[in-house]
Amino acid sequence: MNKSLTLVLSLLLASSAVALHGQTENSAADQERVSIGETRSALRQALAERRNAQARSERLEREAAAMRDAADKTARQAAALAARIQEAEAGISAAEARLELANTERTRLREELGRQQQPMAHLIAALQQFARRPLALSVLRPGSVTETVYLRAMLDSATPEIERRTAGLRTSLGRMAQLRQEAEEALAVLRSEEGRLSARQRELAELETTQRLALRTTSSSADREAERALALAEEARDLDTLIGELDRAGSLRARLAALPGPLMRPARPGEPGLTSLPQEALPDASATAPPAPYMLPVTGRTIVGFGAPQGGSVSKGVTFVPRAGAQVVAPAAGRIVFAGPFRGYGRIVIVEHPGGWTSLVTGLARTNAEVGESVVSGTPLGVAAQGGPKVTLELRHEGEPVNPLRFVG
Repeated sequence: MNKSLTLVLSLLLASSAVALHGQTENSAADQERVSIGETRSALRQALAERRNAQARSERLEREAAAMRDAADKTARQAAALAARIQEAEAGISAAEARLELANTERTRLREELGRQQQPMAHLIAALQQFARRPLALSVLRPGSVTETVYLRAMLDSATPEIERRTAGLRTSLGRMAQLRQEAEEALAVLRSEEGRLSARQRELAELETTQRLALRTTSSSADREAERALALAEEARDLDTLIGELDRAGSLRARLAALPGPLMRPARPGEPGLTSLPQEALPDASATAPPAPYMLPVTGRTIVGFGAPQGGSVSKGVTFVPRAGAQVVAPAAGRIVFAGPFRGYGRIVIVEHPGGWTSLVTGLARTNAEVGESVVSGTPLGVAAQGGPKVTLELRHEGEPVNPLRFVG
C-alpha cells in the first residue's frame, strides 16, 4: 500500500472517528441527567425554604418589637432567631446545590474535551501529513492525480466538521471558565452562610439560657407536670398510648379551664349574682379548627409521606432528612406537654394545640423545650442529630392521625 493510499485511509478513519464521536458524546450526559435534575430540584426547594424562613423571621421580629410583655417579646425573639437559623441552613443547602451543579458540569465538560481531543488529534495529524506533500509532486507521480482528488474530497468533507468541532471546543472552554467563576461565587456564599448560621446559633443559645433562668424562678408547677409526663412515658407501651394519656390529661385541663368562675358580688344588693363567664355562651366554631398558621418543624427533603407503607403498617406522619444538627421548631402555637427521650424515637416533643389537636415531633438529638411552656409557631424546640438525621412530624386530632401537609401554609 503506497503512502497516498495510507494517507487517504488515515483521513477517512479520522473523519469517521470525529463523526462517530458526535453520535455518542451525549451518552454520558444522559446518565447524568437524573442526578442533575435532582440537584436542581433540591436547589429550588432550598431557595423556597430560604424565602419562607426570611419572611417568617421578619414577621416575628416585627411582632417582638410591638410586644410589651417581656415573656411574649422573648418568645417571639427566640422564634425569629430560629427562623434566621433555618434561613441560613436553607442558604447553605442552596449554595451547596449550586456548587454541585457547577462542579458536575465542569467534570462533564472536562471529560467531553478529553474525548474530543483524541479523534481531533488524529484528524489534524493526517491533515498535517497531507499539507507537507507538495501538490506539484503529486501531479508528476503515476496515479497520484486520482489520489489527490480523493484527498481533496476528504478534505472538503472533513473541513466543516473540523470547523464545527473547534467552534464547540472554544465554546466549551469559555463555559469552563464561566463555571469556575460560578463555583467560586457559590463557595463564597457558602462560607458566608455558614458564618451567619454560627452567629445566629450563638444568639439563640444566649437567649435560651436567659429564658431557662427566668422559668426556673416560677417552675414549681411545671416541674410537677414534667414529672407526671415522664412517669406516663415510663408506663406507656408505645407512642400511641403516651399520646392518648397526654390527650386525656389535656382534655381534663380544658374542662377545668372552661368551668365558670366564682360568683361576683352584685353591684346593688338584691340583684342576682353574676358569674365571671357567661354559662349560656355557645362554643366557638373555631375552637376545633386546625392550628393556624401551621408549618413544617424543619427544612429538608421528604423521604416518607403520610400514609406510606412502613414496616407492615402505614406512616402516621411525614419524615424529613434535614441538615446535620438542623434547627427544629414548633409547627404551631400551643403548649408543651412532653419533651424528652422515648423508646427508640430519640428525643421527642409533643405540642398540645387548642381544639383537641396535637403535634408530635420525633428524632431530635437535643430538646430545648420545657413541659408546661407555651410556645408560638416557630419557637425553637431543639436540634436534629448530627449523624443520619431524620425528623418526623405527626399531627393528630382527638388522637387520630391527620396529614399535616394539608394545613401547611
